[in-house]
Order: sequence, then structure tokens, then C-alpha cells
Amino acid sequence: MGATGYFTHPTCWKHEMGPGHPECPERLGAIEDRLLISGVDMALQRREASPASLADIELAHGRMHVAALRGLGDALREDMAAGGPTHTSLDPDTMINAHTWDAALVAVGAALDATDAVLAGELENAFCAVRPPGHHAGRDKAMGFCFFNNVAIAAKYALERHGLKRVAIVDFDVHHGNGTEDIVAGDERILMVSFFQHPFYPEGGSTSNAANLVNLPVPAYTRGMDIRELVDMMWLPRLEAHKPELIFISAGFDAHREDDMGQMGLVEQDYAWITQRIKEVALRHAKGRIVSCLEGGYNLSALGRSVEAHLRVLADV
Repeated sequence: MGATGYFTHPTCWKHEMGPGHPECPERLGAIEDRLLISGVDMALQRREASPASLADIELAHGRMHVAALRGLGDALREDMAAGGPTHTSLDPDTMINAHTWDAALVAVGAALDATDAVLAGELENAFCAVRPPGHHAGRDKAMGFCFFNNVAIAAKYALERHGLKRVAIVDFDVHHGNGTEDIVAGDERILMVSFFQHPFYPEGGSTSNAANLVNLPVPAYTRGMDIRELVDMMWLPRLEAHKPELIFISAGFDAHREDDMGQMGLVEQDYAWITQRIKEVALRHAKGRIVSCLEGGYNLSALGRSVEAHLRVLADV
């Protein structure tokens, strides 16, 4: 079996959205601590991500969106130098600080570096411990703690820069990946499968009937066995038929029963089971190639344990 990469960058710790915000730098610390305590870190090849180029980001985002975010960051730093505020709000939940632009570039860059390494055969699979997350960022809109869509950009990058014919995106965050849907709907080269609590944020849930989407709304308090049945019945046949050459995961762990951000009932063993099913598809069709990127997960203890379970399967330990 090949090696598992762990991509991150110190700048991902510097982006923050104010005191008490759930999408906080301590999330990465909780993951690091758990991997160290469990010994799983010994099985990983740690790599520091490089910033993504704007040309690669624009594979999935409009040029004006990219320019607007860069401009907001520049203006904030100028205001701070003159004694102004330390944050600029994009919506009630989503703010930038002086480091957000750089953190967003390396979060995307981690996904692209991981894609390069996996496709080069240096690694079998990889996990990107990055923030800000990405799956709510649409082609022309930042929202839901997200600025650039790390996984959607990486999927487009694998197709456009590496010449793959088919990839898949698996999203198991408690919230619907509306931004990913916005970017990939109708692109038959990309199959997106997900489940998400509904009704919930973002309002409306899945809004597209595109044939390349298998987005499954489930009610609050849905437990792991029900999710496993849906994965077996709805995800796996479509993934098998699509035969992806690389699988991307939007790995949100906020459907955990201890996470107050949602009201679902998954536990660590459910994330391990889902990861194993994805890995089996990847081994049959994609030479085992998986790139997983952190999305949600806000109870720090549950997040650390769930990422450990996810990585134990990826790294086969």
C-alpha cells in the first residue's frame, strides 16, 4: 500500500473570524493533538502546502470574485495600519482578517499539491488539514466560513491540468455543499455525492437536478446506520458506474452526535466505515487515489477523534 500525505501550513492557523467563532484555529490544534496522542501521525508523510496560483483558483471561481477578496484583504490591512478594525465582515458568519487571503491561498494550494503528489504516485492518498474550509464557496460568492472552494478547484485542476477524464467528490459534512454544487453541476466529468441535514443551513439545500449530483437530504437526528444504508443504496452504485480516476472528499465532521453545529448522530466508527467504502471504490477504479480536505467539525474532541478514524483508514493503520 502507498503512503498517506498530511498537508497543512502555519498560515492556516492565522486566519480567524473573531472571539468565540466556531471556525477557529484551535480546530487544527485538536487534530494535531489527537494524531500525536494516538500515534497516527507516525504513519503520515507531513508536507507543507504552497500557495495556489490565481490562474488555478479561477478554474472554479470568477475573476471578479477572486479580485474582490484580494481587494478586501488589501483594504483591511491598510485600515488596520491606520488604527482601524481588525476584521471585515462578508456576512454575519463570515469575516476576514489580515491573514485570510494568504490562508485561503495555501488551503487551496494544499489540495492542489496533494493532487499533484497522488497523481505522480508519490502518495496513494492525502488529507489536507486546512482552513478556511471551502464547500460553501460558490463560483462568485464567499459564505458559510468559506472563501475559495478547495475541493472544487482541485477537481477542476485534476481534469484541466492533469487531463483526467472522470473524478468524484464525496461530501459528508452536515451542511450541504452548495458552493460545490454551484461549481460542478452539469459537468459530467465530475460526480458529486453527499448527504446533509435538511432543512438546515444553507437555506434550500440542494437546488439543482443536474444528472451528475447525488445529494441526499436527511432529517435531524439521523443516525449512522441510516446513513450507511443510504451510502450503500445511493452513493456506491453511482460511484461504481462513474469509475472515477481520483476521488476528492469534502471531509466535514460536524454530523457527529457531539457536535452542536448540527443535529445528526454519527460517531467515529461511521466516519471510518464511510471512508472504507470510498477507499474500496478508489482501489477498484482510481489506483487508490484519494484527496481529502477538511471542511466542518466544531466540537474539538469529536473532531480530533473523527479525523483520527478517517486517517486510520486512509493510512491503513
